Amino acid sequence: MTATLEHPVESRAKRLKELTNETHDRLDTSIMAGDPFASRERYALFLKVQHGFHREIDALYFDPQLDRMLPDLAGRRRFDLVVQDLADIGTEPSPAHGEPVFARGVPVDIPTAAGWLYVAEGSNLGAAFLLKAAARLGLGETFGARHLAAAPEGRGLHWKTFTAALDALDLTEADEARVTAGAEAAFARVRALVADTFR
Repeated sequence: MTATLEHPVESRAKRLKELTNETHDRLDTSIMAGDPFASRERYALFLKVQHGFHREIDALYFDPQLDRMLPDLAGRRRFDLVVQDLADIGTEPSPAHGEPVFARGVPVDIPTAAGWLYVAEGSNLGAAFLLKAAARLGLGETFGARHLAAAPEGRGLHWKTFTAALDALDLTEADEARVTAGAEAAFARVRALVADTFR
């Protein structure tokens, strides 16, 4: 499995969007049903969900094989920003239950990891709307909503460089299935966190 930017497959990212669209829509609906921007107390629940999800994937940003394949991998990491956001508003993360899905120093299955990272990166692309909602609570890029901030180069370019690298991965049919399964698992994990946190 290699990354060949010269000959990318026809957009894997677009295909993933089509395949996971229903799952993604259900997740968005469940999050907004929790009214996460009605108050700082509700927003704190949203942050706990973000903390739980980014805890699951944090080890991926330290993986040397992924680092060679995906641009600015370390710079895309948001776990510490979520931790800072929680501290800003005086909230503790929810207690961890079990080990995260990915652990540092444990070899990862690249296609599966790519699916999880697709969900993480996609959430950042759509965070502009959430950042505006957070601003109504007196929160922003330097206090309470750091993890929703755009990358220095802008959300669009940040997403395009990720999807270009994702599209360039040379994968087998079995690999492709694991990318999709990884994305579906990531969406399912966030949905479970929403259900548990906002109940």
